[in-house]
Amino acid sequence: MKTENKYLSTFQWFIYILANSIALPIVIGNVFQLPSTDISSLMQRTFFIVGLSSFIQGKFGHRYPIADGPAGSWVSIFVIFASIGTQQGLTMMETLQTLEAGLIVSGLLLLLLGITKWVRHLLFLFSPIVTGTFLFILAIQLCGVFIRGMVSIDSNTGQMDGVSFFLAICIFFLIILLSSKAKGWVKNYAILLGILAGWIVFTIIRKGDQSISLSVDWIKPPEIFPWGFPVLTGGVLVTAILFTFLLISNTFAAISAAEEAIPNNKEQFRDKLNRGTWIGGVSHLFSAVLSTIAVVPLPATAGFVRLTKQYRINPFLFACGIMVFISLSPKIVGLLASLPLPVASAALLATLIEMLGIAIRSLTKQPLNDRNITIIGVSLLVGIGIMFLPDDIFNGLPYVIQNIGKNGLLVGTFLAIIFEQLWKPKN
Repeated sequence: MKTENKYLSTFQWFIYILANSIALPIVIGNVFQLPSTDISSLMQRTFFIVGLSSFIQGKFGHRYPIADGPAGSWVSIFVIFASIGTQQGLTMMETLQTLEAGLIVSGLLLLLLGITKWVRHLLFLFSPIVTGTFLFILAIQLCGVFIRGMVSIDSNTGQMDGVSFFLAICIFFLIILLSSKAKGWVKNYAILLGILAGWIVFTIIRKGDQSISLSVDWIKPPEIFPWGFPVLTGGVLVTAILFTFLLISNTFAAISAAEEAIPNNKEQFRDKLNRGTWIGGVSHLFSAVLSTIAVVPLPATAGFVRLTKQYRINPFLFACGIMVFISLSPKIVGLLASLPLPVASAALLATLIEMLGIAIRSLTKQPLNDRNITIIGVSLLVGIGIMFLPDDIFNGLPYVIQNIGKNGLLVGTFLAIIFEQLWKPKN
């Protein structure tokens, strides 16, 4: 029975890591108008980086079962630079080359801060209010991505596919029901059961096809700098330096959330943060070399762990190894890429409930006095409100301001940090 549980745990971790890795390469490919073959190649390289980075972090970094995945925060930077690059007269490929340079700058900074252990001197910035604000805004940002993923367009009518959306909603509530009401192994494997059930139903009704065409090769190693060599500009340099602080808060939040979700933690938090930071820098450098979206520890993994009670590290590491192995085969990647986006999005949306709970608990760790309510309210209202502004609202302003102003997660988190440091509580 224990062996079966080990295999099921590994398979469930693999499906979860896979579900987190599918959507964003497709989003980025469409934003930068890449042909389908380039999108499929990007997906293959993303799978490789996700599996490798998750394994290294789990084995040598923070040593928690925390999945690394394409960073939603980086996706916002990619989207912003796509519009700014067009304004500057750059081709999409030239813009991607500047973003590679940004990944390298962030990677080197994270590597330096982690190896020298200077990151521990920044711990004072990340109070429970700052961590809770980051997690809350991130949950709001991700829920928008996942709900859009649940809504597919009917190719015949050009309108929303009501059947697919209804099935995605059913999968979402099925996972919630199993994780809260079921018992034993059914409760622990609620996400796996929900994804498999959805995949089967979508396949039966022929709604599971992804518009991804992959190579016919069985084995193909990832390419080096397929977007071309990095090109550093002043705008991307400043953006990458500022964005590195957001990446540190992401790592801090992911480890904090994991500590809350996983019992019997014995190791010092600072040691985990040091290792997680410098290995995050290595992951960013790998992402630049392989021309992918940067991967980061996903704070939402804590929600998955709380739902499934998957505390052991070995099944997680095995799943990461499988992810690396299958990424070398475009044919297998093509099969896995047929996982319907509405199914993956519905399952990931279910994990955000626990993540949002962790954010709320973090925000309420300190008394909700006038000071704390004001800091939380201003940070959340401004950070979330920016997400609803038109994309062209900042056009004409300096590019650095555009990069910062369009990113609600960055603005909200920075506001919380600034208020926390300038408005000291009364003794």
